[in-house]
Amino acid sequence: MITAVIIASLTCLAFICNILIKPSVIIKGKSYGIYWIFPLLGAVSLLFAKVITPKQLFEGLTADSDINPLKILALFLSLTLMSVLLDSAGFFRVLAAKTLSFAKHSQWALFICLYLTVSLLTVFTSNDIIVLTFTPFICYFAHNAKIDPIPYLVGEFIAANTWSMALVIGNPTNIYLAGTAGINFGEYLTVMALPTLLTGVTAFGALCLIFRKKLSLPLFVKENEKPESDIPLMIIGGVHLGICILLMAVSSLLNIPMWIVSVICFLSQYLCSFVYCVFTKKLMYVLESLRRAPIITVPFVLSMFTIVLALVNTGATEAVSKYLLEGQSILKCGVSSFLASNLINNIPMSVLFSALVGEDKMAVYASVVGSNLGAFLTPVGALAGIMWTGLLKNHGVKLSFARFSFYGALISTPALLAALFGLYIIL
Repeated sequence: MITAVIIASLTCLAFICNILIKPSVIIKGKSYGIYWIFPLLGAVSLLFAKVITPKQLFEGLTADSDINPLKILALFLSLTLMSVLLDSAGFFRVLAAKTLSFAKHSQWALFICLYLTVSLLTVFTSNDIIVLTFTPFICYFAHNAKIDPIPYLVGEFIAANTWSMALVIGNPTNIYLAGTAGINFGEYLTVMALPTLLTGVTAFGALCLIFRKKLSLPLFVKENEKPESDIPLMIIGGVHLGICILLMAVSSLLNIPMWIVSVICFLSQYLCSFVYCVFTKKLMYVLESLRRAPIITVPFVLSMFTIVLALVNTGATEAVSKYLLEGQSILKCGVSSFLASNLINNIPMSVLFSALVGEDKMAVYASVVGSNLGAFLTPVGALAGIMWTGLLKNHGVKLSFARFSFYGALISTPALLAALFGLYIIL
């Protein structure tokens, strides 16, 4: 047990240092994330130290359960690629341009429109995709309009990581934790609707108070070129994503796992898109989407799963589990998962907490809250935060770790309390 704890602790420490110092490298002008390297080394070390055997790992990876990491990755990657193809077709750029058209000459109007647009899209797609799609647009627009992009960038990030709680597909952490307790699409929505709404309103209020002076300055909108888009491809992508969400909503009634639904819809979407693109000589859309697949998530998740499995098998998690589930589990799990996300990132935190809380649904929902809102506090809290801060550097936007955390503390504290209060009312 001691060996497992030592290796896991050193891995987490190295992982955090890696993110703070150099989370990515640039090769031939392209950025590549390297945050998965230390978790992989930690997992390999556990295998070499025989803390966990290859047989135990194989059994964990092939277990016939909803929290099988391979199934979770299949669900996450298929949904992500469906959203990425929509993005390649110009869907999000068009919506962003439409949002701007409502702003006219008011920064307040622009901020509200952007917050609502990001919130709505995040509910039905993925918070990571929305953050990565809208960030370049905000940076570009703010530069041309000569306004401070920080209120909009922070607002976008907060909205994406708040409303991602609404549906189980909004964040891979939701999927993993909900699978722990066998929570289906409809049951999840019934419980998380109110906490998400309370959190969204609270976070928006905090944003308005923090940035009220900057948003009161006038806005001079320049006429922008019409964004490039492909309407037939957007229709193909939108219809498939809509059908996928509807089928997942009733998947428990049909007795079909959500990951199978998402994979089938993904394959159908890309097959239809491929045929269309071949005939229209626009195959670049499909190829570009596939190239943008977050493949490095795979070794990261599998490595962290290996580390957590080793901790569970050696009994290292028993004492922590007992503490979390003894009275006030909503508050304990909500706060601890929120803080743990900023120590080891929210994906490995979810893998760990799935083992700690088991099938205790109150604890699971509280951990879902912590996994989403944990992204507010520091860039370490979520993969989206790591990629987001990298994007800001590429666009010349200065937002230090300390400044990010300052805004995050002011917003996440009332938001977390609002979310947990909502859970107390529902549960």
